Amino acid sequence: MRENSPAERLYNGIIKENPTFVLVLGMCPTLAVTTAAINGIGMGLTTTAVLMMSNLFISLLRNIIPDKVRMPAYIVIVASFVTVVELLLEGFIPSLYDSLGIYIPLIVVNCIILGRAESFASKNTPVASIFDGIGMGLGFTVSITILAAFRELIGAGTIFGKQIMPGAYEPATIFILAPGAFFVLAFLAALRARSQDRKPKEEQHPVHCMEGGCATCGNKSCSGKFYDNTEKK
Repeated sequence: MRENSPAERLYNGIIKENPTFVLVLGMCPTLAVTTAAINGIGMGLTTTAVLMMSNLFISLLRNIIPDKVRMPAYIVIVASFVTVVELLLEGFIPSLYDSLGIYIPLIVVNCIILGRAESFASKNTPVASIFDGIGMGLGFTVSITILAAFRELIGAGTIFGKQIMPGAYEPATIFILAPGAFFVLAFLAALRARSQDRKPKEEQHPVHCMEGGCATCGNKSCSGKFYDNTEKK
C-alpha cells in the first residue's frame, strides 16, 4: 500500500499500530469503562469523532501554530471538540453519558489523541490526517469493544445487556472489577502477539542481489529459493 494512502492509514490504525494492543495507549478509559460492551462502543466512537476532527484542524493549522505553544494549542483544539461531543451525548444519549461519566472530559488529555496530533497531524496533509484519525479511532473502538464484551460475558453472562450464558452459569464478578480488566487485556494482547508470530516472515536476501533476482544469481551461499531448487534437481 502507498504510504499515507487512506487504506494504509486505516490498516495502520486498526492492525499494525493498534493503539490498545500494540501501542498500549489510552489505558485509563480502556480499563475503566469496559465493564459493558455498549460502554466500549460509546467511548470508542466518541474518541474517534474527537480524534478525526482534531487531526483535521491541527493539520489545517500546522503552518500557523507557533512551535513553542503547539501543545497548549492542541489541547485547546481537542477540548473544543470534546465539549461539543459531551453536550451531544448529554442531550441525546443521557444513559451513555452517565455511564462514561468523568472519562468523557478526560478524552482531552488522552495520549492517543495528543500523540497523533504531535506525530502525524502536525506533519501531514488534512486528508491523510483525517484517515489517520479514523484508523486509530476504529482500532481503539474495536479493541475496547472486544475487551468489554469479554468482561461482560464472563463477569455478568451477558453481551450488550442480553443474556448469553445459561441460567446455571455463575458469573465471575472479578472480571467486571479492576483486576479483571488487566486479566482480559493481557490475554487479548498476548493472543494478538501470538497470531502475528505465526505469520510467515519474508525471506531476506543480501542487499547485493542481482537485478534479475535469484535466477541470475550464482552465489552459492545465498539462501534464495531458486538456487536451492536448481541444486536439488
